[in-house]
Amino acid sequence: MKSKLLSLLMFLLLGVGGMNAQKVALKTNLLYDALATANLGIETGLSPRWTLDISGNLNAWNLGKHRMRHWLVQPEVRYWLCDRFQGHFFGLHAIAGQFNFGNLPKGLHPLGLYGLDTKRYQGWMEGAGIAYGYSWILSRHWNIEAELGLGWIHSRSDVYPCAECGTKIDSRVNHDYVGPTKLAVNLIYLF
Repeated sequence: MKSKLLSLLMFLLLGVGGMNAQKVALKTNLLYDALATANLGIETGLSPRWTLDISGNLNAWNLGKHRMRHWLVQPEVRYWLCDRFQGHFFGLHAIAGQFNFGNLPKGLHPLGLYGLDTKRYQGWMEGAGIAYGYSWILSRHWNIEAELGLGWIHSRSDVYPCAECGTKIDSRVNHDYVGPTKLAVNLIYLF
């Protein structure tokens, strides 16, 4: 699966080669930043109303006794109703990554997984969704953007009895989630 993701990422980045003014954006999701999740996105213009956005997230550490480790890649094709990088847009995105969640507060159910206050789930996920967003121009090079995506995520995980335990209590548990798949408030720098 990692080789497929790497191949897809390389294929998608081939279009970034012809960069020039106002055709490339570098972005960070302020919501992920607030949750101590490293993230970075790059978006490039494909035509006057189409762009390709590739965003990635990494949370490789525990916050206290809570474990919400994951990495995630979300490529997205966007159609802008006006010119690219300004105003309303619609997107179609894919999702792929791995996770290791456990010892989370009651009521927190990422990917629709339950029992994370007493169990740990470790596995992979993939899915797709649609999105709507809006980008506000702050200055010649700076934008801020809000986006909400809805879709489906399929995950397969192993289950452990506690966040630090190494003994599996269940293997290859399949789970399908339907709901929000993307929530972003992006700070953007345009080249």
